[in-house]
Amino acid sequence: MMNLAERHQFILSRLQKDQYINVVDLCKELKVSSVTIRKDLKLLEDKSLLFRTHGGATINNPYTVDRPVNEKEKIQSTEKNRIGIAAAALLNENDSIVIASGTTVYYFAKNITPSSQLTVVTSALNVALELMREPNIEVIQLGGILRKSSSSVMGAYAEQVLQDFYFNKLFLGVDGIDLDFGLTTTNAMEAHLNRKMINASQKTIVLADSTKFGKRGFGKICGLEEIDHIITDKGISEQIVKHLEGLGVTVTIV
Repeated sequence: MMNLAERHQFILSRLQKDQYINVVDLCKELKVSSVTIRKDLKLLEDKSLLFRTHGGATINNPYTVDRPVNEKEKIQSTEKNRIGIAAAALLNENDSIVIASGTTVYYFAKNITPSSQLTVVTSALNVALELMREPNIEVIQLGGILRKSSSSVMGAYAEQVLQDFYFNKLFLGVDGIDLDFGLTTTNAMEAHLNRKMINASQKTIVLADSTKFGKRGFGKICGLEEIDHIITDKGISEQIVKHLEGLGVTVTIV
């Protein structure tokens, strides 16, 4: 059996590799009780070596903060563009889709070049402006309260309009993906609108770069079991992929 220092080294090594660990797995691997593991995680957190989460720990700060869209657009831009290209490949002839807000879905919009008719409903102003260039795309812009930091609308009016539509696919951007808490964004009203979009869609496709995993925003959108597909980049850990696939979520890595 490992001593305290050896356990801590094992935990930190696992975190460097997988970015996230859970208490149950550590108990099995180290053959100690959950009480012991939780004490170990508390000691390591006190030394600022990790962040505890519900049921485990992560190497990254799990709490997201709201930032302007033009600032977020520059982060992981290469990965976001690859994700956008992969998402655009999922479009079919005569699809009717809804696109939520976020910088990753904006890269998706930039890569949409349909050869046949496509109908797009969106809450994001930058997405609507980007899609105006395409003659085969009919764009319906939702109205409501303007959230300047995400260049998008939200609120009761946007939610009410969604009741008149049903979509083949929803392309959803998020601020955080937590294995226990689910999908989140930094704004509660936007989270509520995203939930309405899920309810109005046959399939929910999440576009998120790997830095979003292990993060939590203020507003919960839904649980992981409520989505169908995640497109992300190679920075995602194998452990997270296995967890998602165990829930029936298709994971595409670009």
